[in-house]
Amino acid sequence: MEISLKRNLLWHGAVLLLLGLLSGACIPLVTNARMGLSAHLAGVQNGMLLMIVGLAWSSVALSARLAAATFWLLLYSMYAIWASTLLGAFLGTSRLTPLAGEGHAGTPWEELLVSSGLATGSAAVLVGMALFIYGLGAGAQERRSQ
Repeated sequence: MEISLKRNLLWHGAVLLLLGLLSGACIPLVTNARMGLSAHLAGVQNGMLLMIVGLAWSSVALSARLAAATFWLLLYSMYAIWASTLLGAFLGTSRLTPLAGEGHAGTPWEELLVSSGLATGSAAVLVGMALFIYGLGAGAQERRSQ
């Protein structure tokens, strides 16, 4: 399972990196170009983060259940943050992105949709990275005891 999670993290990281690059081509098409640039950067950076986590995955010591939770939390968060930022660029929302969204405002349902994706994605990445760091520490501890 460890190898398949590693390979999946690498694959999803590459896909998200590509989506981030393609998002850059959308910048002239969106309502808010600054938010479009944010979506482009989020996709590229989030894709690289998933690939880095994938490369380090063999150093993580977590139970199967915690490893799966970490994988899904990180995967969800990276895609949710990128997709919500891109959607916010098209819709012109600004509730959770006051700097990138300055001068723009979406309808209440648009703001709620984008804010929900950004908030849940942000919470998921915090928990996922905390579990990943815990697993790295446990892996180091495991190697020292051998």
